[in-house]
Amino acid sequence: MKHVQGQLRCSQRWACRALGQHRSTQRYVASVARDDAPLLKRIGELVRRHPRRGYRMICGRLRMEGWRVNHKRVHRLWRREGLRVPQKHRKKRRLGVTANGIVRQRASCRNDVWCWDFVHDSDERGQPLRWLTVVDEFTRECVALEVARSMTANDVLDILVELFKTRGVPRHIRSDNGPEFIAKAMRDFLKATEVEALYIEPGSPWQNGYAESFNSRFRDELLNGEIFGDLREAKALSVYWRNEYNHERPHSSLGYIPPARFAATLAASPLGAAPLRCEAASVGSCN
Repeated sequence: MKHVQGQLRCSQRWACRALGQHRSTQRYVASVARDDAPLLKRIGELVRRHPRRGYRMICGRLRMEGWRVNHKRVHRLWRREGLRVPQKHRKKRRLGVTANGIVRQRASCRNDVWCWDFVHDSDERGQPLRWLTVVDEFTRECVALEVARSMTANDVLDILVELFKTRGVPRHIRSDNGPEFIAKAMRDFLKATEVEALYIEPGSPWQNGYAESFNSRFRDELLNGEIFGDLREAKALSVYWRNEYNHERPHSSLGYIPPARFAATLAASPLGAAPLRCEAASVGSCN
């Protein structure tokens, strides 16, 4: 038996020598601190009371209460229990539904459905520029193309009031859940003017396909090809591009005629209802 034990001892000694490890590493048994249980209990209480505080803050609080701990020990227990600070999420007001998308709620005549959205860019000095785009989904006309450094809900509301005065009041207006579009003042105004707000489902830009398609053309043809010296230059170029888009640029879904010319052909109809010239360029096309 002694011979066998000696062989085992020699084997352990030989293995440790071969691996370059001290023999004590094979005999170490971790000891659990006696006060881990009450410490864990207190950590849990603090985490439930202050969920946004990390382990360093919790460690500081424990020291203030008289616990003799350092941040390494608290961090070890923190990791062992799977604790973590929850990610901070921005609160959202979800008003959109799938039924408000372009497939289920199509425009049937002029001023039936408008869509609007924002496009962002910057001038040559890196200062922000923000465009509000408004499009008539039936005639594909660019109803408004306004640019500013920034726009609040009240600014958007002022633009909408002027559009109602000059062009008329649409039956519906489609948008995403941007804060300017879902502001209480905006919703109250639309309700007072009997305009139905079609808020698309959050995270579903394809449900506002006409706006997305127009914004893509706008960025490709103007924003990606021009360097804006300042806000004044951006406004001037936007007016020029909008006029060209409405009156000169052929539109594929309208039989390759400009939107303004197509809208003029609807003058004989009291509601402006007429089939689009090219149904092949179906829902969402704004080329």
